[in-house]
Amino acid sequence: MHVDHSPSHDGPAVGADARRADGSRRALRIGLGGPVGSGKTATVAALCRALRQELSLAVVTNDIYTREDADFLLREAVLPPERITAVETGACPHTAIRDDISANLEAVEDLEDEVGPLDLVLVESGGDNLTATFSKGLVDAQIFVIDVAGGDDIPRKGGPGVTTADLLVVNKTDLAPYVGSDLGRMAADAKAQRAELPVVFQSLRSEAGVTDVAAWVRARLAEWTA
Repeated sequence: MHVDHSPSHDGPAVGADARRADGSRRALRIGLGGPVGSGKTATVAALCRALRQELSLAVVTNDIYTREDADFLLREAVLPPERITAVETGACPHTAIRDDISANLEAVEDLEDEVGPLDLVLVESGGDNLTATFSKGLVDAQIFVIDVAGGDDIPRKGGPGVTTADLLVVNKTDLAPYVGSDLGRMAADAKAQRAELPVVFQSLRSEAGVTDVAAWVRARLAEWTA
């Protein structure tokens, strides 16, 4: 289910500096945030599987005290190990993706130096709340992931993550009948909160899986390289 059926965007991706020190274009950076357990890491893994044959990509994960998300991606072998790195934030995930982005910037730049040139870097936030947003000095576009098990009132509650992210993903739609979530109401509430900003409803257990989110990423990359 989609609030709008053709993924769209209000304009090209915007970053703090589109070029590396040597003058070459750097990779597009897309951040993925959302509450704990919403399916951010599973979405990152699915995107890697969908895009790895056509793009040169890498992933930076954020956890407070562990490398758990990075270790999951390594176990799933979604990318070669040298293309996955972890940042241990040691504090609220907001700190590392919005307030003091130095550790993440260093991780992204190290990946480009070591395995580049890269087309795309996915930066996954640690699990956070509805206020989680990325600094535009770190990422060029952001995806916010919520899930139906968190309650079908989440889109109505809003918050910066829901209302301002470049793409809102409502994940685990296959669980809706079992947790009493009304997908139609979620779609209407998301539309009311986000106006023309796109929303994708997905279940990674379905045949379509991450198809629509991958198409959105491809469109952002086309804008970035145009």
